[in-house]
Amino acid sequence: MTSIAEALAIISRGAEEILRKSELKQRLKEKKSLRVKAGFDPTAPDLHLGHTVLINKLRQFQDLGHEVIFLIGDFTGMIGDPSGKSTTRPALTRDEVQANAQTYKEQIFKILDPDKTYVEFNSRWMDKMDASDLVKLAAKHTVARMLERDDFHQRYLNNQSIAIHEFLYPLIQGYDSVALKADVELGGTDQKFNLLVGRQLQEAYGQAPQIVLTMPILEGYRAGSEKMSKSLNNYIGITEPPSEIFGKIMSIDDEKMWRYFELLSFRPMTEVKDMQGKVRKGTNPRDIKVQLAEEIVTRFHGPALANKAKDEFINRFQLGQMPENMREVELDSNKEGNLWMGRVMTVSGLTPSTSEAIRMISSGAVRIDGKKVTDKDTKIASGNTYIIQVGKRKFARVTIK
Repeated sequence: MTSIAEALAIISRGAEEILRKSELKQRLKEKKSLRVKAGFDPTAPDLHLGHTVLINKLRQFQDLGHEVIFLIGDFTGMIGDPSGKSTTRPALTRDEVQANAQTYKEQIFKILDPDKTYVEFNSRWMDKMDASDLVKLAAKHTVARMLERDDFHQRYLNNQSIAIHEFLYPLIQGYDSVALKADVELGGTDQKFNLLVGRQLQEAYGQAPQIVLTMPILEGYRAGSEKMSKSLNNYIGITEPPSEIFGKIMSIDDEKMWRYFELLSFRPMTEVKDMQGKVRKGTNPRDIKVQLAEEIVTRFHGPALANKAKDEFINRFQLGQMPENMREVELDSNKEGNLWMGRVMTVSGLTPSTSEAIRMISSGAVRIDGKKVTDKDTKIASGNTYIIQVGKRKFARVTIK
């Protein structure tokens, strides 16, 4: 049996804030099983490691014997979460939301125990609400309270528009907690206002207010402190190939590695602290990072593919070998019989855009047949096959016809 103190230590791991910890401690004493909720709007088709910070915390609650509710915001997803946004978000159609929701259901059970997870959709109760019900819900909150929220407050001060439906988002998210009778709700630090609305609405509906637990936003794998995001191209998708996940994790800087361990690893923190001690005594951080990469790839692809990705990484970067299964690309040359390098890299899938291709060339991160390319205007001739490398992990065998 896990003691209350041990349970609190596990729940608190990596958490930014718990409101209120005294209430959580009391509820752990009173109830064998808490109803723990986290909501995810299916606004994109795939999850990345940043999303899994909350899912990992749900798994920790499961392991402690609590009831976990993975809430898919198929209704709120059509509104669009305004948190942290300076402009109104475009709404998704129900078909787009439903398609994305299906992929979420397929992906979360790489982490959560399917036998101990309740998957809910907030359309189940929101679709039953009529206009009168929505007016009654809106009457339980005030415009003044809404404008206390930083992003709304700033938009109001800057004379930027705030659509009425954006005010509905935190209300509906809060009402989800009422509908589910949540004891605990998890969210990112950017969700704090919405989570507190849930507390307030539960009290208004005669329920005990939920404990709010916020988790930090995970930074992307590239250098810097920007949050992991597809739009910033610094994300690690959980459905990416094993070698891609492994290589991206190995590329994070040494200091960021410990944050990834705390938020993404299931190793006990005592073990992580032992690793930190070994690094201080001279162990190469790269050797510790390999263990993190192995654990993450195993979680999403299994131990066999994780081991293969590890061997491939060692062969490629420590022994200087090329990857076994390199992307094969054939391109037609232009009428001059050559192609601009930036276009080749983009069409081959080595960079997401020509602007990124130019950036990578200018930074010295591109090689053709092992030779570094630094001229952004480089062109390659037809009638040849080239091995093009971008960064440490991306390779393609490109034939220009």
